[in-house]
Amino acid sequence: MLRRYLVPFHPKTTPHLITDVLIIGGGLAGLRAALEIEPSLHVTILTKSELVQSNSSWAQGGIAGVLDSDDDFQSHVEDTLVAGGALCNVDVVRTVVEQAPERIRELIDWGTQFDRSESGLTLGREGGHSHHRIVHALGDSTGREVMRAVMERIRTRPQTRIIEKCFTIDLLTDESGCRGALAEVNGELHMIWAKETILCTGGAGQVFRETTNPPIATGDGLAMAWRAGAKVRDMEFMQFHPTVLYIAGGGRCLITEAVRGEGGYLTDREGRRFMLEFDPRAELAPRDIVSQAIETQIARSRDTCVFLSLSHLDPTLVRERFPGMTSLCAQFNIDVTRDLIPVRPGAHYMIGGVQVDAQGRTSIPHLWGAGEVTSSGLHGANRLASNSLLEGLVYGALTGRGAADAAQADAGRFQLSDIQQSVGENGQFHLDLADVCNSLRSLMWRAAGVRRGNEGLEEAHQQIQRWRHYTERHQFTEASGWELQNLLQVSWCLVQAAIRREESRGVHFRSDFPQSDDANWLGHLCFESERLSFEPLG
Repeated sequence: MLRRYLVPFHPKTTPHLITDVLIIGGGLAGLRAALEIEPSLHVTILTKSELVQSNSSWAQGGIAGVLDSDDDFQSHVEDTLVAGGALCNVDVVRTVVEQAPERIRELIDWGTQFDRSESGLTLGREGGHSHHRIVHALGDSTGREVMRAVMERIRTRPQTRIIEKCFTIDLLTDESGCRGALAEVNGELHMIWAKETILCTGGAGQVFRETTNPPIATGDGLAMAWRAGAKVRDMEFMQFHPTVLYIAGGGRCLITEAVRGEGGYLTDREGRRFMLEFDPRAELAPRDIVSQAIETQIARSRDTCVFLSLSHLDPTLVRERFPGMTSLCAQFNIDVTRDLIPVRPGAHYMIGGVQVDAQGRTSIPHLWGAGEVTSSGLHGANRLASNSLLEGLVYGALTGRGAADAAQADAGRFQLSDIQQSVGENGQFHLDLADVCNSLRSLMWRAAGVRRGNEGLEEAHQQIQRWRHYTERHQFTEASGWELQNLLQVSWCLVQAAIRREESRGVHFRSDFPQSDDANWLGHLCFESERLSFEPLG
């Protein structure tokens, strides 16, 4: 059994920091939460790396919102519900969709330079959307531009302290709820006390060998919330992006969905389109359908990838609209205006996570959550393209406002709690952490990737249990060890939920149960510690 806290500490010997509101994570959700908090309150933001290193900064696609007179809220709501495999919370979807225009205009007021034409904002279209409603910046660098503007604004707020390159190890909890976090700051453990804490740590793409996520996306927030006893749900739903650049030595870089929105084709090596065989929407079908079609095509051709073809499009348009992709591919002698671009799916977005209510409250008092680390009900079983940055903005604002109100209502003095973890029995053997991590990621890609089956999932479960048994006996003293323990915990939850859900729904495809089964599986799988339960809708 995993210890409640990963490392030993004692309040009499551990340095303390005190803040009104603690925000764990420096992506868009975390920064937007901080901007909502009253200037009279002290805010501390902990980031695992530098602010620019987050899934938000890496986002290429854009932000969805109803900004055109030919579009309407109901259409955006319906597109989200259709993509979500009947598991979306309709009220949450409507709230997020209706707040989208305000959140986008807010970003513009803060200096975000979205792409424009003579008639106004340039609106793109992506898979699953019925209208052109995606705002983007610098062609395919929306996340970077949005984060630039928000970071500039956050640095003007004197009451907000940002601690970069800080590893948050665990949430501090007692009988009253969350009291803050235990973190390594400048190589030293600190107990950071807060009246209210907001979890915005992003996703867990590094669970898989093939992923678009940065190296820091190791599921730390999910794992620390699970150890603290928070309710976690829908962990079987990991979204795989269909088009990840597949070049040896080139990393696994995202090729934005907007490329297909502008008319790019998916083809085999001979240049033959295949998506129309799988869905009448072809390349603009939702991501789960496109990813599964690509995997089928790869199996048919016995190739390692499929290809994106843009040779039929205006070369000038392609270069101007997608400068980042054009430059990246050119490094590998690929001219995107005439050459086939090798792609295949990769883990992209964790749809499941820490369950939050309509205001962003978790099941632990004084702990809030926003962004990819959470399960808010917006995405259901499959995220609609470009709804993720939008969710971070909306729930960042909601949790920032809610945490600020709660912290202001608690006007009394800080009462520190005697929270501690004793030194445990440690393993007496050397662990090659990189080897275990690489083995885990390869196993998860084989057994719990785009296509899953009971035999592979059971094999993965047994192997993860063995790895957990001996890694959890160690009390590591550095981030690589804590990350491995977190990756193993998230993988265990994902595999357990994937085994339990004996149907295919959204991004969860079981080759042995290829159909959806509303009679038995229209609901959520929820963890509370190691207990997994099914909660039907309604």
